[in-house]
Amino acid sequence: MVTIRSRVRIPVRAVLLDMDGTLVDSAAVVERLMGRWAAAHGLPVDTVLKISHGRQGHEVMAELLPDRPMAENLADNADLLAAEISETDGIVAIAGAADLLAALADVPHALVTSATLPLALARMSAARLAVPEVSVTADDTTESKPSPRGFLHAAALLGVDPTQCVVFEDSGAGIAAGRAAGATVIGVGAASATHGPDYVVDDLTSVTVDHEPLQVCLIDG
Repeated sequence: MVTIRSRVRIPVRAVLLDMDGTLVDSAAVVERLMGRWAAAHGLPVDTVLKISHGRQGHEVMAELLPDRPMAENLADNADLLAAEISETDGIVAIAGAADLLAALADVPHALVTSATLPLALARMSAARLAVPEVSVTADDTTESKPSPRGFLHAAALLGVDPTQCVVFEDSGAGIAAGRAAGATVIGVGAASATHGPDYVVDDLTSVTVDHEPLQVCLIDG
């Protein structure tokens, strides 16, 4: 990881953006609903939240309850998704997210999230953020982060080599996925530094976009 001391300019051909924790602060909703599920199964809430961020719910359930039939995990996950789509109280945009998306309007970019498309649309709408025209969600891939599959698929849709992409992520699984895809990874939020991104910003107010030539710029403070 490189500490930003002035201004860093990263040449780029496309930008790939995670949603939860990167563009959207959905922590209040996730903690409420996952906490409810954890309590129902006698699991420590902190343990469930620690391993669930950035991953598909049924995969987390299978890891936590290895002896349970996958059909039960899928059924629980479907119920959880329905609740997440309908319960959006407390969802807000990460600082600078709206400005960054506006700056990327004429730049190849994509949303890459482990959420389903209906959930992504609900959360982006609740945060009053524009949904990128290209979006890769849990509906588009059988492997969630830390697999790089979602980022590789997004890069292919944009017609860009993944090594020429910049990924914005906050979770350990997402950062690992971005690195595995060969992209430059920018961690969002101080906690992301523990997961080994190439750079870290406190939020998206530290990010600007220069268009000629195309660069993502990171500003200290």
